[in-house]
Amino acid sequence: MRPTSNAICAVTVSLLLAGTVLGLPGLSQAQTAAPARAKAGEPVTLNFSNAEIEAVARTMASITGYNVVVDPRVKGTLTLVTEKPVSRTVAMNQFLAVLRLQGFTMVESAGLYKVVPEADAKLQSGAVAVIDSATGSGAASANQITTQIFKLNFESANSLLAILRPLISPNNTINVNPGNNSLIITDYADNLRRLAQIIAAMDVANATDVEVLTLKHAIATDLAPLVLRLLESSGVSTPGQADSSFKTALVAEPRSNTLILRAANPARAALAKSLVAKLDQPVAGGNGAAGNIYVVYLKNADAVKLAATLRAAMSGQAQASVTAAPGSAPAAAGAAALSATGGQVQADATTNSLIITAPEPQYRQLRAVIDRLDGRRAQVLVESLIVEVNTDKAAEFGIQWQGAVGSSGSSNVGLLGTNFTANNIISMATKAEFGGAVPGIGINAGVAHKTNGVYVLGFLANFLETSNSGNVLSTPNLLTLDNEEAKIVIGENVPFVTGSYSNNTASGSTGSNPFTTVERKDVGLTLKVKPQINENGTVKLVIYQETSSVKAGTEKDANGPTTTKRSIESSVLVEDGSIVVLGGLLQDQYGGNQEKVPGLADVPLFGSLFKSESRNRKKTNLMVFLRPVVVRDAQATDRLSMDRYELMQAGIKDVQPVPSSVLPINAAPEMPALPLTRPSLAPAAPAGKTQP
Repeated sequence: MRPTSNAICAVTVSLLLAGTVLGLPGLSQAQTAAPARAKAGEPVTLNFSNAEIEAVARTMASITGYNVVVDPRVKGTLTLVTEKPVSRTVAMNQFLAVLRLQGFTMVESAGLYKVVPEADAKLQSGAVAVIDSATGSGAASANQITTQIFKLNFESANSLLAILRPLISPNNTINVNPGNNSLIITDYADNLRRLAQIIAAMDVANATDVEVLTLKHAIATDLAPLVLRLLESSGVSTPGQADSSFKTALVAEPRSNTLILRAANPARAALAKSLVAKLDQPVAGGNGAAGNIYVVYLKNADAVKLAATLRAAMSGQAQASVTAAPGSAPAAAGAAALSATGGQVQADATTNSLIITAPEPQYRQLRAVIDRLDGRRAQVLVESLIVEVNTDKAAEFGIQWQGAVGSSGSSNVGLLGTNFTANNIISMATKAEFGGAVPGIGINAGVAHKTNGVYVLGFLANFLETSNSGNVLSTPNLLTLDNEEAKIVIGENVPFVTGSYSNNTASGSTGSNPFTTVERKDVGLTLKVKPQINENGTVKLVIYQETSSVKAGTEKDANGPTTTKRSIESSVLVEDGSIVVLGGLLQDQYGGNQEKVPGLADVPLFGSLFKSESRNRKKTNLMVFLRPVVVRDAQATDRLSMDRYELMQAGIKDVQPVPSSVLPINAAPEMPALPLTRPSLAPAAPAGKTQP
């Protein structure tokens, strides 16, 4: 060992009997290590004062027999002194503790011990232990950085992450594997043992087993919400219970008229069973003063439709009982008993309830059917995208000329020239003055000569090219119940003449009483959808989509305007949330018109002086895309509504007028802010204030 100029490095290995001393200054590494290896079981005394870390590491390797290497980034000195002889294991642990205080540590990988900075230890450690939180087996024993996997049996790993993160040194890590609900922690072994105790104390079973409570008198679907409300208002708390997943659950099972209970703890389970036992009592005198008449208030179904369904089911059951032979199955005997009781079902549309007249056994059977049919129906949001792209191009080119032919003084004047539809040179030439003529659109080049004070147009050339393009994007959305048709119309209600009549008044009178009958029709965008949700998650859509418009220029026709119409009627099957193209129109039209003087127009080079030509091309692309999304519960409906609300709210904010000191109106209406809770759950407003 090489002594430094400002430090004394000594290792004293004291034999319990002989008191042999090793590692004095000036001795070589071989001289220091040899006696230690010769008597490996004897305790040692350490005495390092401001010694280089690398030198101390080599000495500890000689004492323990470990293969130790030092990272080049590990620099500095340390002081390590023991007052009395200690074992070699304790000496190594004390060396590791001093390294830890200076930001270094030792990691083991494949029999090689490396002294590295603490921040890099988690990347080089090779020791991994798996800990079962229930038994605590597999804990690490070495005082060094290692990785341990804690498998949790009851508690959620994500909930423990926030609790354990502050207990781990900043240079080390803790991660969650949600797949098997486990924690992966890399830290010092002594801290891992402390964390193992904390995890074992928190990973306990807080929820009871599932219990089935059989009811004798009460109806399960009526009793379950009542007991849950009583439990929530009972004030019984669960000590130390922070995870909301362990709430008391009470579910009604209508088929067997039972309640399925899973409580947060045994005390809450005993309270729930006590409440059920007290409420599951026969009603004195049957149904009381109502006798065999029962009233069932529906939550989702329509009372009128459900009453008709139940009456049809009861009549079919009665018919089956008539044809059943004596000695038939118990089911047929039960049907015969039902038909003999004469049960009746009526609907009260005002309160959306059913009035059932039947003995209690038959009422229970009907009630089981009602509970199944009165479930919350899923909804379907149909998002549609109707895209229409139009491109029109037209080009015109033509040359016209006119001239007078005749001798001077003659009363007859001949005309010679060309005249085409475009611009009509004759009509322009007959104007009183050239300034009164209206030339066509585009570039016009011509020559006019003055005759008797009047300018007469003699030559006209016209060049024109037009282009017109545009797109229409419509996104009508519809939210409707399963198996219910929905319709949206966006457009105008246009009158169409269907007849006219003129009724003359009394003879000798010139007056009349004319009248015209009209029929109004919707012109614009129409979308009708009827969705049907299948059990495998697909959605069947019966769709009718129409896009119509009034043809330009026909608004004031005597027989009424002319409309253009594009419609699609189809039934498709779509996966929930998928996009399907319903159909479309791809149209490409070309038209050309040529007016020319026969013979002269075909002369090369000069033929263009005797003709007029126009061409046009029109492209129309129309596509309809649909995306159905199934909305099964109130939470999904709320999320959808809030998303659309925020979208519209942001759009309105973007179109606010720019503030102006000249104009008095500087604000447009805005949508109110979203409430944080539902109106029914919102706290009462303070005095003097109103709820938004």
